[in-house]
Amino acid sequence: MKARVPVTVLAAGLMLVAGYAALFIAPDERTMHEIQRIFYFHLGCWTAMFIALGIAFVANIGWLLTSRPRWDWLGVSAVEVGVTSCTAGLITGVLWGKPAWGIWWTWDPRLTTCFILWLLYISYLLLRGLIEDPARRATLSAVFGIFAFLDAPLVYVSNRLWPRGQHPAPVIFGGPNSGINSTMLRTLMISMTAMVVLMLIVLLDRYRLERLRHELDELRVATERGNARSTLAPVARS
Repeated sequence: MKARVPVTVLAAGLMLVAGYAALFIAPDERTMHEIQRIFYFHLGCWTAMFIALGIAFVANIGWLLTSRPRWDWLGVSAVEVGVTSCTAGLITGVLWGKPAWGIWWTWDPRLTTCFILWLLYISYLLLRGLIEDPARRATLSAVFGIFAFLDAPLVYVSNRLWPRGQHPAPVIFGGPNSGINSTMLRTLMISMTAMVVLMLIVLLDRYRLERLRHELDELRVATERGNARSTLAPVARS
């Protein structure tokens, strides 16, 4: 518990610095002006989502190869954190899109693939709730999670494959005219780091919760078996 305090303080400090930099240090964007400042946290949410879902993808493969419960715990924990980050990314995108485009939503390739990704991982969580057997639940959700992750690279390259969509072109690793102001770039890096650190802290807490839930289930099963044996013992002696 004590070891987590410095990390939590670091995350809080990064969020404060990122918020201050996004609002007061980053220069004004000449076409969208103040509303553009949501960009720093919007992209930070997507960065955290991609990392979380990448962790879930590795965990799903780990379960299928080893059948060790810790991989299943990590997989579901990472998916829940990834879905949360994806939801935040969609919400910040909608809030940005209304003043920038004049509409709340459009079936742009980037937005559509993101929405499909969100639906896929919501389905992953619903699937887990429908299966009681732990091993079968872990296997089926791992297979489905690997399938769902196939949409993640498509989300990333969607506005490169379909450049005429409503969504802006990439500003980092984009075409010849891509790139942003150096102060904007530093602010973006701070915001992305803050969101990723926050995501990892929540992920570790969620993993610990899943491990405790598993231990509680094992204790409950052991108790039920012990009670059943104590009930059958007098009958056997009689």
